[in-house]
Amino acid sequence: TLMRSSAASDVYKRQEEKKLYSESGLERKRADQEKSKRRRSRNREYTFVSAFFVVIFLGLIGYLVYFDAAKSETFINSPYNTRQDTFSDRVVRGQIVSSDGEVLARTDVYDDGSEERVYPYSNIFAHVIGYDTNGKSGLESEANFQLLTSHEFFLNQMKNEFLGEKNMGDTVVSTLRADLQTVAYNALGDRKGAVVALEPSTGKILAMVSKPDFDPNTLAENWDWLVSDETNSSLLNRATMGQYPPGSTFKIVMALDYYRQHGSFDGYSYLCQGSVTLEDHTIQCYNGNVHGQEDFYSAFANSCNCAFAEMGTELGGSSILKTSEDLLFNKSLPLDSYRKSSFTLNGKSGIPLIMQTSIGQGNTLVSPMHMALITSAIANGGVLMQPYLIDQVVNNTGDVVSTTEPEAYKRLMTNNEAAMLGKLMEGVVEHGTATALYGQGYTAAGKTGSAEYDEYGSSHSWFVGYSNVEDPDMVVAIIVEGGGTGSEAAVPIASQLFNAYYYG
Repeated sequence: TLMRSSAASDVYKRQEEKKLYSESGLERKRADQEKSKRRRSRNREYTFVSAFFVVIFLGLIGYLVYFDAAKSETFINSPYNTRQDTFSDRVVRGQIVSSDGEVLARTDVYDDGSEERVYPYSNIFAHVIGYDTNGKSGLESEANFQLLTSHEFFLNQMKNEFLGEKNMGDTVVSTLRADLQTVAYNALGDRKGAVVALEPSTGKILAMVSKPDFDPNTLAENWDWLVSDETNSSLLNRATMGQYPPGSTFKIVMALDYYRQHGSFDGYSYLCQGSVTLEDHTIQCYNGNVHGQEDFYSAFANSCNCAFAEMGTELGGSSILKTSEDLLFNKSLPLDSYRKSSFTLNGKSGIPLIMQTSIGQGNTLVSPMHMALITSAIANGGVLMQPYLIDQVVNNTGDVVSTTEPEAYKRLMTNNEAAMLGKLMEGVVEHGTATALYGQGYTAAGKTGSAEYDEYGSSHSWFVGYSNVEDPDMVVAIIVEGGGTGSEAAVPIASQLFNAYYYG
């Protein structure tokens, strides 16, 4: 019995030892698994951190490649980048030429190595080409990088650098037509104002005149009086920076708002009696003319103030504001140098201000270029093309370095809305306030305007429009300060531009 008891005890001990060994092994196994799990967790963290920094590094390398290939010239070409001026130590500033081959700006190099920037057309291109003395403006500023960059044949560049001579900068071929610019300049005469002409299907700016002007050839010696002359503001480019009440050209905006609210011009009827009074505020048609019974087309063609003043009170300030901002009022324009047009009417505006604003008076201010862009969108089926001045850049042997491709900036209205506004503008030429453009060898559409600017009823003369209504060729926007009605001063300038375009 004792032997059996001892044997059982030994078996029990062995089982307990085996059990303890097994439990110890399991604990060790669990501990090892836990350590392995912690190691894997740490490895994942290290892997994630390493991958994160690798991604950042690759992203930086990718951005540097992209910046160097696509964006560096944009930053270098900034007018605020003074580094560009150092390029002139090794490059002779290139030419600016018109699209019809005329030299608009060049650099003459003399025997002693001195250089002089020369503008063969003197005052005619003053604002749009600008100047390269006492700072930069116009195309001289916009194309500064291209003008100070040389794409001469590389062996010639190496030779010139070896000899310590400068390379010739690239030539900027502008979209401007010297013939149209000259006609616009002469047509404006000695009056203050601005003329803009552009191609609606591409956005090419064909002409841009502003007066009073200056001679960029003598800018340095005349600088002090030019910057202090507040009467004429000769350095101001009125085409892009001028701010004027739009007068009756704003009825284009009103017509679009009416069409959007009603879906048609059909059924509109208004009896014009020469004046209309609402809330003790009176609006008169020009010279108190009584137009009688009108539909929408005749009210627009007659530029009937009474009809549009009363129309504005029905449309309301909020609706007119929305349509105006759709046409880029209070918005940035797609230009390098411009001033925002201002429109203040809103849903809280009173009846008198709505009436005034509806005929292009009130607080509304707009630039000639902005009105040209709106008109361009109408002529191009509602799509505004990006306006531009640089057509090509070529090297000094004529090889093309770069070409600007036309691109759409924004759709401002539907194709149908543009077509309906175009019909209204055709009526202005056929039997309205711009009949001087009717019966020519080309068709035309447009809108005149007389924008009052003082208490004596003095007015600026406006015209916006385009030629060849079936397939528009050229858009013009013209303002003559103090010129009276649109038909008196602005329309004759438009006529000269259209004639020059088609007949030379």
